[in-house]
Amino acid sequence: MNLYQNLILSLEILTTHKLRTLLSMVGVVVGVGAVVLMVSAGRGAEKQVLSRIQGMGTNLVIVNAGRTSIVAGRQRQMDTVKTLLSADAQAIAKECSSVALAAPAVSRKLPIRWEDQNAITNVIGMSSEGLIVRNIALVTGRAFEPEECRASKRIAILGPTAVANLFGATDPIGQQIRINKVPFEVIGVTTPKGMDINGLDQDDLIIVPLETAMRRLLNVVHIQTVYIQARSSKALDTAEREITALLHQRHRLQGKADDFTIQNQVTLLETERETKNTMTLLIGSVAGISLIVGGVGILAVMLMSVRERMHEIGLRRAVGALHRDIRTQFLIESALLAGAGGIVGVILGMGAAIAVSALGYWPIVISWPAAAVAFGFSVAIGVFFGLYPAVRAARQEPIHALRAE
Repeated sequence: MNLYQNLILSLEILTTHKLRTLLSMVGVVVGVGAVVLMVSAGRGAEKQVLSRIQGMGTNLVIVNAGRTSIVAGRQRQMDTVKTLLSADAQAIAKECSSVALAAPAVSRKLPIRWEDQNAITNVIGMSSEGLIVRNIALVTGRAFEPEECRASKRIAILGPTAVANLFGATDPIGQQIRINKVPFEVIGVTTPKGMDINGLDQDDLIIVPLETAMRRLLNVVHIQTVYIQARSSKALDTAEREITALLHQRHRLQGKADDFTIQNQVTLLETERETKNTMTLLIGSVAGISLIVGGVGILAVMLMSVRERMHEIGLRRAVGALHRDIRTQFLIESALLAGAGGIVGVILGMGAAIAVSALGYWPIVISWPAAAVAFGFSVAIGVFFGLYPAVRAARQEPIHALRAE
């Protein structure tokens, strides 16, 4: 009997026992579907995180005052220091050859008011270079002029969320708001950016000139952050080393613990990838267990099929079928069983991924290589778990098989 005839016979046998065939496919379907869904979700999440990190700025390096740590998935400052100054940012821009721009910044949650509307919003004091470094574009209005920053003008740029909270449908340009009871004129509105990598709303903010924030709102002489733009993406690591050496010198930290934390976009992306890979590995392990369970189900079904078809095996052997013919027959059946489960799993996994993306629960990027690998693995599982029943069937002697009840 040739391969084509074996294939047709296997299909007829599997379709004859529909319920048993479907039940034995469940584990494979779940495993393959989970692999396709999770890999697609992981790639979508990575793309979203990359977009958010790039949205923070181009070739960005961030220097934070004090030590920071990741707590509950968000970056938190572990201590408060007052050693980072605007002069440090100026020195970084001047003395570090791999740095294009450096923008000092301060921020704090402060009460804001317009007419009878009140809110608590993140107020950021930033130089005019900071808008360039952070890729902050305006949908309406204008940005700060360097002269306005040096003169500590009371002007403000609002994010879309802050505009919605205070003004609703009213045009905010030219309106006067009060930040911590200090009057400011609204001169611009930023384009929407959505959430950052820490899950915080990047649009719920008000940006004011740095000197204005330090003198009129916070009454401080130190800063919290320096946003730095490296000259190229390849210069990020070099910029980090140069900045570290310069701050060690300026803060006299030889032999002491750093009083600052430096992060660049590469580091942020690697951290997010590690978290994503850990979750993918965890879910992938569960999917792998499902595939193994599905393989055990195929093993049980094929052993049952061997027992039920002893007369058929004996008859085929009696009329001249070789051991390899019987073995091939049962291996084809187990491979078809697992392959059908793999195809259904791929279809369901992609359907679930598209549904999740359409409903807005999670960004999805369909991974065709992952689907192909999952399908191939499912067929391999079928062949592996079908090998023992196939060998067992092939070893049956014709006389004993024909006498079996």
